[in-house]
Formats: sequence, structure tokens, C-alpha cells
Amino acid sequence: MSSVAVLTPESFAEHRSGLKDQEIAGCVPEDEAYIPTYLEAFPPLPEKGAPGEKAGEPVSAWGSKIRPIKASVITQVFHVPLEERRYKDNSQFGEGEEAKVCLEIMQRTGAHIELSLAKDQGLSIMVTGKLESVMKARKEIVARLQTQASATVAIPKEHHRFVIGKNGDKLQELELKTATKIAIPRPDDPSANIRITGTKEGIEKARHEILLISAEQDKRAVERLSLEKAFHPFIAGAHNRLVQELSQETGARISIPPPSLPKDEIVITGEKDAVALAVNRIRAIYDDKKRKTTTISVEVKKSQHKYIIGPKGNTLQEILEATGVSVEMPPLDSGSETIILRGEPDKLGPALTQVYAKAKSVMVVEVTAPAWLHRFIIGKKGQNIGRITQQLPRVHIEFTDGEERISLEGPTEEVEQAQAQIQEIIKDLLVRMDYTEVIIDQRFHRHLIGKNGANINRIKEQYKVLVRIPQDSERSSLVRIEGDPKGVQLARRELIEMVQRMENERTKDLIVEQRFHRTIIGQKGEKIKEVRDKFPEVIINFPDPSQKSDIVQLRGPKNEVEKCAKFLQKIIAELIENSFSLSVPIFKQFHKNIIGKGGANIKKIREETNTKIDLPTENSNSEMIVITGKKNNCDAARDRILAIQRELANIKETEVTIPAKLHNSLIGSKGCLVRSIMEDCGGVHIHFPSEGSGSDKVTIRGPVGEVEKAKKQLLQLAEEKQVNNFTAELQAKPEYHKFLIGRGGVNIRRVRDKTGARIIFPSPDDTEQELITIVGREEAVRQAQKELENLVKNLDDVVEDSMVVDVRHHRHFVCRRGQVLRELAEEYGGVAVSFPRTGVNSQRVTLKGAKDCVEAAKKRIQEIIEDLESQVCVEVAIPQRYHRAVMGPKGCRIQHITREHEVQIKFPERDENAAGQEASPQENGDASPEAEFVSRKCDVITISGRAEKCEQARAALLALVPITEDLEVSYELHRYIIGQKGSGIRKMMEEYEVNIWVPQPEKQLDVIKVTGLAANVERAKQGLLERVKELQAEQEDRALRSYKLTMSVDPKFHPKIIGRKGAVISQIRKDHDVSIQFPDKGDEQQDLIVISGYERNVEEARQSIQQLVNELQEMVSQDIHLDPRTHARIIGARGKAIRRLMEEFKVDIRFPQPGSDEPDKVTVMGLPETVDNAIDHLLNLEEEYMLSVTETETLAAYMKPPSRYGGGGAGGVDDSSGGPAKGFVVRDAPWNAAGNKVSLILAPDMSSAEDFPMFGTGVTPKQASAWGPKKF
Repeated sequence: MSSVAVLTPESFAEHRSGLKDQEIAGCVPEDEAYIPTYLEAFPPLPEKGAPGEKAGEPVSAWGSKIRPIKASVITQVFHVPLEERRYKDNSQFGEGEEAKVCLEIMQRTGAHIELSLAKDQGLSIMVTGKLESVMKARKEIVARLQTQASATVAIPKEHHRFVIGKNGDKLQELELKTATKIAIPRPDDPSANIRITGTKEGIEKARHEILLISAEQDKRAVERLSLEKAFHPFIAGAHNRLVQELSQETGARISIPPPSLPKDEIVITGEKDAVALAVNRIRAIYDDKKRKTTTISVEVKKSQHKYIIGPKGNTLQEILEATGVSVEMPPLDSGSETIILRGEPDKLGPALTQVYAKAKSVMVVEVTAPAWLHRFIIGKKGQNIGRITQQLPRVHIEFTDGEERISLEGPTEEVEQAQAQIQEIIKDLLVRMDYTEVIIDQRFHRHLIGKNGANINRIKEQYKVLVRIPQDSERSSLVRIEGDPKGVQLARRELIEMVQRMENERTKDLIVEQRFHRTIIGQKGEKIKEVRDKFPEVIINFPDPSQKSDIVQLRGPKNEVEKCAKFLQKIIAELIENSFSLSVPIFKQFHKNIIGKGGANIKKIREETNTKIDLPTENSNSEMIVITGKKNNCDAARDRILAIQRELANIKETEVTIPAKLHNSLIGSKGCLVRSIMEDCGGVHIHFPSEGSGSDKVTIRGPVGEVEKAKKQLLQLAEEKQVNNFTAELQAKPEYHKFLIGRGGVNIRRVRDKTGARIIFPSPDDTEQELITIVGREEAVRQAQKELENLVKNLDDVVEDSMVVDVRHHRHFVCRRGQVLRELAEEYGGVAVSFPRTGVNSQRVTLKGAKDCVEAAKKRIQEIIEDLESQVCVEVAIPQRYHRAVMGPKGCRIQHITREHEVQIKFPERDENAAGQEASPQENGDASPEAEFVSRKCDVITISGRAEKCEQARAALLALVPITEDLEVSYELHRYIIGQKGSGIRKMMEEYEVNIWVPQPEKQLDVIKVTGLAANVERAKQGLLERVKELQAEQEDRALRSYKLTMSVDPKFHPKIIGRKGAVISQIRKDHDVSIQFPDKGDEQQDLIVISGYERNVEEARQSIQQLVNELQEMVSQDIHLDPRTHARIIGARGKAIRRLMEEFKVDIRFPQPGSDEPDKVTVMGLPETVDNAIDHLLNLEEEYMLSVTETETLAAYMKPPSRYGGGGAGGVDDSSGGPAKGFVVRDAPWNAAGNKVSLILAPDMSSAEDFPMFGTGVTPKQASAWGPKKF
């Protein structure tokens, strides 16, 4: 029976320090410490029965042990090492992505999750809940918080279905159990590899389980060995080398469960002989270790276990490899501190020494100190804490922001010394330093800070205190003052006085229409920023757009608020003045003329009248042009637009005086009365003055004849309204309206002439489509109403009649989807006309509807038949190549001729062969095309209709045949006429509706051909000639502008002449209308600048550049050295600060480029006096910014995560020699060959970088530019 020695840390330290100095004759010198014997260090335990065995224990009356009831709620704890954490930014632990992910998982699974951060920055996760919820939560946590690895395991294809299980249950269970994602190839995929994704530990478990499943299904030999879990490390060997060697030697596959899986079973699969050989070898190893090994148990603090385990268990593997001893650690989630060492007796001592060396290598203590004292403990530029770290370099000191504790980590003795020194500093600071907290409303914080921190910096320097004002995002009102007790009180008093003054400030509300808010604020807030810069002490608050509020609030000192209010009221008054709007009705066909060529006309009117002019879109039916701006300017723009319309057409404008009180009645409900007059008089525009203006002037605009007609009707209506205004309404179905009106308005005109009343029908946009309004004298209205009621009554009496129509004419009525019948129904009160079906030999046509409508429809049908019977067919021969031009876009020209002349036009089928044989167009001066033209079938167009109408249509078609004329234009001007990408020639063709042919450049011909209608060709020729004159004038002007002058300027002045973003040189070019060319980098003569333009302008530009050079020659350049860490602060966000500084001192300041040999060199250039002033200012800024830079860097150095230490001394034993510790030494140990010899087994040298390399060594970052990262 083997004995087990239990060693506690206390007994271990006691033996290491020596019980009593004794002299051992012949073995130990006098000056050496006493070395205990093995039995003294490890006394054997008294022999007892095995634990749990009690003599005479009665057997349960139930015959078997009662199974315990499992809890429905379980808890699992697992650890994620730092190197495997997906989110490593622990600056805001509990508020970052990890917390968000855990919150989502808790909501999804119902499990409770708690996170905690270990000293090694690893993540400990505790999951509580029902078993199913815990498993699901754990799987999601591992997938989302731990970095994922992947591995493949190959098993026979036929075994895949056993891994999946019935309905995929086995696979789901396996994924939950191992917290991995397992991807099994589809049945049609030839691959046998199963991919596992998850953590390293989970992958090992999943791989083991899959191999077990495969082994169970494998037809080859499978052997399961149930061997104690404690002996698995000996079988696997250090880093699994031994089991790999066994597999290679025997050819069998050996599956040992990973340490985290509590299973004793080892599975061997393969050929029977190989399996048998592997089983024998494994049993031999097991039996040998079972026989030779013994165990010792030691107690080590739980917090030190991680140092024994090492990263990913590497330390345990190293101990096994070095000593052959297996170290069994309790689970991290258990409370046990007992560690068991298992191995051969002579190797247990060295292994134990290594275990304690690792456990005692690092010590962690915490010192309590108020959080506000941390910066003072660190000291200015880290002086205080720097002294401690220089004396004790292996101690890492960590300050946790916002917490009242300081963590120390390192060798035991050094940590204790550092702890004592820090406690002394804290004690001294608590006596000398004080702090106070003041509640100040957050709205005053920006005023306390002042512009660029002026106020708060003054208080800090004056009272030697630190004032912490919370950020706006913190939404806190607590202001903290720290420093000398007297200074703290004085600073507190001044802050309170400032707040009291601000509380007495005035608030004023301005009423500003919300439509002006966006204009006052400006694009990206530029305009309101100018106002705020002008009145920096005034806070201007605009309401949220969703509130629909007109109140703008001003807050600040009384005088400043009044000045700001007056300034804003002035802006608002200008906006109101500029927001006047009026609408001008312009006939749609003249809109393009008002816009002008390339928008020239409308642009000129906008610029000269300073107004905004909006025209309706092309597809809009509106004719209104809206003008916005000042009233006088709007009137001027309106007059100019109306003048253009008058010039283009015979448009007359007249004014009629009608009392303002009658205007509303003349306009009518929704404008129905005035609209009826405008429609009746050919679309004239009638404009009434705005309501409330008091004006009696009504404007009528339109063609001369129609204006007079409208004027007469309007005056007549006004007279009727004034003398005796009476209105009546009548209901009639909308389909009757056209019949009541009659063709060309003949029916309604007859009623009007007979009664003298005005009858108004609803427009298509009106909601009441059945309502007919009658206006006039009462007697006239009554009479007209009676006439219309009789007509409507007759229409309501439905009759059915028939007539005879020759069968050959039926097709005309029913073709084109019955268009003729639809027109009859619309025109004659919805009468229904029915023709016999196709194939029925009948001439009877049935008509059904109102009696009057039926009679009128019969009469109209008879007229159509007479037209059809009198129709003739006329043929027109036009060459096929012109057919498309004759038709026009979408056949619009043919449709117009068809409607106008009431004829049918049919084009022949296109003959592609004939088209290819057509002769080329005749040139001017050749024989007439008609003389040589021979008509073919594909050229003949057929016109059918009345004889006189056909002749008119024939003439109209022939007029549409295009002609070609030549125009002599110099070859050199062709490319300018064509324009960029053909835009010029395309625009002319669209404007004049012709085709313009320009010869190929290689032909160099001086002719341009114009093809189109005769009138259009003539207009196009005139346009081309005008364009040629313009181009010739441009050529002459170009010759004058080609004057060039070269001047020599030292290249060092070129950047200043160019200016920032080319501002200076662009201004010179603009002022003198010249082109200025600087030399390229590769040019030989780098000093030559070429100026081209008009001779006079070139000379003036040369003088401007020379004057600039003379000024630059007076300037000096001086280099200064500024710490690179202050460059970014001096430059400011996007260079704003440095630009402001350069404008203030009138100098140019250049900072070094990234990677420069002299990163601290800054060049200042300007006049001598301004350069000196700028340098003094820069040096002052450097001194000011360096204070905060050094303080920030010092704080950052102590806020980093704790470092890893390779050695920790001798486990807490004082070793004055400073050399490596000897480790734990005993005499008469079983592993010594001679019992009377002292075995000096040294502990490993943990300070060796080779044995214990440092983790997390960063790469020195590349020097960043003070201007920030480059933008590409």
C-alpha cells in the first residue's frame, strides 16, 4: 500500500526557511541552512481503511441505494483564455460587445449569464438555468465570444448517418454537448471529411465522440479499455507524443478522451493484429505505471492554480515531459485547492519543486486608495510611481479607472515592498490633499470651460487645482475639484459665483416662421455658425422640426441677447421680403422660348432681376410660371417674360374694370364661371387681382380676337351679376353632356342665344360630374332650365330603332376596336349601336337610346355612309427612303393629315431589296430627282376619302418629302460645328428638325448637306451660317488670345504663387483672364512660368506675379524644433487651428512629412517680425501641450493589463545572493541513489527568456502623421 504525503504551503515555507540551523558532520558545511529529511518533510499518514468503508454498515431495507433527485436548475462555469477572446477591448468591461451578446443570448435561451474578468484578462462565464437552456446558451456563447477554430475528421462515408442520428437528433445533441458546429457533407458529396468549428477544447471533444461513433460502426476490430483516468497522461505522453508513436508503430487508431471529458474508456480501432498489439502496449504502460507510481497531495491557493496550469495547459505538459510526473488539477469551477502529483517516487520531488515554483512565482495584492488620489499617487509625469517601478522592475502596478483599488502583481518580496511604499504615499497625500464636489447644472458647463478652455485653465493655474467637468454624453451635473485644500475652496467659490452670474442671464423668444428656420441655419449649419461666432455668449436654440413650432430661443447676457435678436430680426425681414411669389400664365408652346438656347434667356432674367423662376415640367398640363423674390424684382421678371410672349405671337393684353365685390361671383364655385369663358374663347388667360388688394382691374391675355370676345362675355356676365344675379342648377347624366352641347357647341349655343342665360358644364376635375349650372337673369335662367329639362327628359325616354347599312360598310364602323361606334356613343348621349356579327348576311343595324340621340346618331351614320360611298382612292408615289420622314415621330405627321382632311392613308409594305437598290441622293446642280424617279410598288402611298380631301392630303404629303441642299462651310470649322461627342450638330438637328450631313475628316471637303422639309432646311441654313460667323469670330479672338510670355521665377516661390488649393494663382487667372502654366517636375528649366492670353492682360498678370515675388523675397524662413507629440494638437482638427494661426500671424508654417529624418523640425516663413511672433506662440503652445501629453502617457502606461513574469524568485524565500533559487531540497529521499547524499535539485530559472518567453510583445507602430491618416 503506497503512502500519500500531504504538504500545505505553510509547511512548505517552514521547511524551506529551515527549522533550526544544525551541523551535519561530513555532509553539510556550517554556513549552510539545515536540510530536512524526506520523512520530516513528508510524514506518512496512518494506515486506515479505504474512505467510505465502515464496518458493519447495515444494508438498506429497500435493497438498493435511492437515486438522488437531480435539480431542475443547473449551473455551468467555463473559462475563455485571453488569447481566445473575440472581443479583447476591456476598457469598458460590462458595457461592450460581450455584454450585448450575453444579453441577446439570455433573451433567446432563457438562461442567466454572469461574466467576470480574471487577473490574466481571461473571461469566466457562469450560466444558470434548465439543462436544455444552459446547453443552448453555452453553445451560442462559445460561438460568439470565443475565437473559432476548425478541424476535419475523416470517417467512412457509410458511418455519417450514425453521427447524424434519427431526424438529426444525435448531431444536435453532439453539437450542444461540445458547443461546436459540425458540418457533415451531403450524401451526393464524395468527400468523407466532417468539418468541426468551435473552440479547441470543443473540437477535441467532438472529434473524440465522432471517432467513437465511427469505431462502433466500423467492421474492423474495436477494443475498449477501461483504464483509470489518472493514468491517461502516461499513456498519451507529454504533448500526446507517446500515443502518436504507438499509432504509427502499430497502425491502430487510439482515441484517448481529452482531460476535460470525465471518461476512463480508451478506444482502439483498426486491424485485429494492430489493435491487439496496441492493447498489449497500452496495458503494459498502464501496469508499469500502476506498479511504480505513487501520489502526493499538496494544498495550493486557488488563485495560483492558473500559474501551474499555464496557457492552454502547456505548463502541466512541460512538467510531465521534464519529470515524468502527472499533475492532476481540480476543476476551475470547484472550490478544492488540492493538487495531486502522480509519478515514480524519485521524480515526485523535482515535480513538486516545479509546481511550487510556478505557484509562488507571482503574487497579487490590492491596495485601497480613493480613485481621485490615483493621479497624485502616479505623480507629475509618473515621478512617484516611476521611482517604485525602477527599484522593483518586476512589479506591475495597475490603476483601475473609477475604482478605489490599486492592483500589484509580481514576485512576493518585491510586491510587499511596493505595497508598503504605495501605502506611505497614500497616507501622505490624504494629509496634504483634499477634494470637493459641486452640483452645477449641465447647461452651464460649456460657459465654465470657456472658449478653447480659457476659463477653466485660468482657474487651474491660479489655484493649483484639478477641475473635472463631465462630458455632455455623461449627462452628469457633478463637478469635482481636487488639489491643495485652500485652493480647492477658492476654486469652488469662484465656480459658484460664475454659475450665479449665469443664472441671472436673460432668455428671449423670437417668433420666426418655421419655413425660414432651415434658411437661417444654412447648409450644414454654416449660416447659424456665423451668427453664433458673432455672438459667442448667446445660445440660440431652434425647435425640432417635428414640433411645428415658430419659437426660437435666445439665452445669454442681456445686452448680447438684445443685439443678437435685432440681428436675427433683420435677417428674417430680408427673408420675408425675398419670399414674395407670383404666378404668370404663359402659353405652353412659348415656354421653350422663355428658357432660351441652353437656358440663356431664363438665366439672364434670373440674374438681372435677382429672382427664382420655376417652370412646369414638359409633361405637365400647367401653364403657370412661378416667380419668387422681392416684389419689385418679381414684377420686373414677370414683365420681361410677358414681353417675350408678346414678341413671339399676336398676343394682346387688356384690362377690364369690374368692381372687386363681384370678383368672387364671376370666378364661380372652384373657378367654374371664369373657366367656362376661357374655354369658350380659345384658352385666353383671365387674371383677377388677389383677394383683399382692393383693385378692380381684371387682366385678359391671349390672341387678339379671343381677348375681345372674352372681354365682351366677362362684362356681360358682370352686368348680369350686378343687375340681377340668379343661379340655378340642373342634374344630368355625364354621358348626356356632349349631346346637350352638340357638335361644335351648336345645341348649347342655340339655348344661350334663345334665352340669354349662361350654361356651365362641369370640368373633368370636378367632383360633381352631373351638376349643370345656369347663370343670368331670373327669367332667362328659368327659360334655359326648362329647355334643358325637356332635352334631358327626352334623353331619359329610351327607344329602340333600326336602319339599313350596306354590308360592305360594316367594317368601317367596327374596325380599330369599334372606334367610330365609341365616338358616336360619346357624342350622342350614350346611344348603343349594334352591327350584325361577322358571317351573318344582314344589313340591319340596331340603335338604342334616347329618342333625340337615336335620331341624331342615325343622321350621323347616314352622313358617314355617304362619305364612304363617295370615297375615291388616290395614289401618291414617294420614294420609300422618305416614308419614315413623311410619317414623323410615332406617325404624328400622318395622324395630323388624317384628322385635318378626314382621309385614310395607307403605306406600302417595305421592300428591303428595293431599298438597297435605291440611288444615292442627288447633289445640288444635278438633274432633278423627279426626272429620273421611277415609281415602284413599295413607293406608292394610297389615300382614300372624298376627292377634294384626297387632293388636299396628297399635297400635304408631298410637302413633307424632304429635300437636300448643300452649304459651303470651310473644312476647318467642321469639328466645331459637330461639337463635343456630336452635341453641337445634334442640337441643331433637333432645333431645326433636319438631318445635317458632315463629310468624313479624311475627305477634307468644304461642304455640309442639309436634308429636311423645305422650310426647315431654309431655317437650318440660316442657323448654320450664323454659327459659321460665330466660329470665325472665335478664331480671330483665339489668335489674339494666343500671345505668350515667359518669365523666370525661383522655384521655391512657386508654391506661394500657386497658393493653398491654387487659390492665389486662380485669382490672378480670373482677374486678368489669362492662362498660367508652371513647369512639370521633369522639365529642365524649373524656373520658367508661361503666361498666355491677350497681350495687355498677359503683361498685367506678369506684373501681378512679379509684385508677389518681390513680397516673397522680403520674407525669411526659420526652422524650430517642436516635440512631434504636440504636432496634432497644434494643427487641430482638419488643420483648422494651424490655419487660424497662419492667418493671425500672416506666416506660412510647414510640418514634416511622416517618415521624415527630422520629425520635430517645423518651418515658419514670413516677414521677420511676424515669424518671430509666430515662433514664440508655437513654443508656448508646445510647453502647454507637453504637460497634458506626458500626463496622458504616464496614465496610459499604468492602465495597461498586467504583464507576465518569467520568474518569481524562490517562492517567497529570501535569497540575498540574487542568483537562481535552489528549489526545495530534502535528505534521504527515496529517489536518491545513496541515502546519505544531498540532492541539490534546482528549481527552474524563471527569469530566463529562453525557458519562459514573454507573451504579448507588441510591434512598434509606424510613426503616424500629425495631420492624421492619408485619404485616398
